[in-house]
Amino acid sequence: MVYDVIILGSGPAGLSAAVYAQRARFQTLVIEEKPMSGGQILDTYEVDNYPGLPGITGFELGQKFRAHADQLGAEFVNEQVKEIQVEDDTKVVITNKAAYQTKALILATGARHRKLMVPGEEKLTGTGVSYCATCDGAFFRGKEVAVVGGGDVALEDALFLARGCQKVYLIHRRDAFRGARILQERVKETENIELVLNSRVTEICGEGQVESLLVHNIIEDTEHTLCVQGVFIAVGIQPNTTAAEDIVAQDEQGYIIAGEDTKTSVPGVFAAGDVRTKQLRQVVTAAADGANAITSVERYLSGN
Repeated sequence: MVYDVIILGSGPAGLSAAVYAQRARFQTLVIEEKPMSGGQILDTYEVDNYPGLPGITGFELGQKFRAHADQLGAEFVNEQVKEIQVEDDTKVVITNKAAYQTKALILATGARHRKLMVPGEEKLTGTGVSYCATCDGAFFRGKEVAVVGGGDVALEDALFLARGCQKVYLIHRRDAFRGARILQERVKETENIELVLNSRVTEICGEGQVESLLVHNIIEDTEHTLCVQGVFIAVGIQPNTTAAEDIVAQDEQGYIIAGEDTKTSVPGVFAAGDVRTKQLRQVVTAAADGANAITSVERYLSGN
């Protein structure tokens, strides 16, 4: 059979697209690589900025999205995408188990935060280890935290957290930041931000919650402990575009070039959520992308 639309990914963008696709009466297939739907929000203990559901856990929100799609009858398969082929008006998605044909394809494969790959990071993700200051910063009001990184995002995260946290340590492995000069100046002028330069985190410590960081000074070859209740890792984001990298146009960072209408450089192929070029990557914007993608699919299939 030929599907009306195949959605790659089952994070907020993919699940939102599945809901809208079912409401549009499309023959829909969602291909997800992981055994559980939800995407990156599954790693977030508490989501406090999704409208109408304050304090919901990331797991619960992901399950609600999936349940809504299931209720409407969306079809899901748990398979790994190996290749995408574009054959005129038909797109073929080849997985480790089968080949699927579709008239329209939505890439909602998300992105992943680059990690420090140090002991304690994986274990304490969601309980003090965070990759999104705007998502989780409110939970650390009045506490001492650390930000790791030296680019614009790390500097912006430090400034954002300094508004509500008692103290913010900004840890960078070099002696100078890569971020914009104006951000550097603002960071240095902020009293409760302390710079920890020429240093890298070697371990994140805590039992059930972040309690401290082990930090190695590269120049002095010494180690010391920073007592913090949270650590925000801002060392980059990598979009998941492996299957589509030779199919659609991407920017210098590897994000799929697509606007609010989610249209890519290939007719009938759309990109939604964190995988596409956009200003803000949050659950609410990913969900909005899913809705926009189906609107664009409708217009594409109708020839408008």
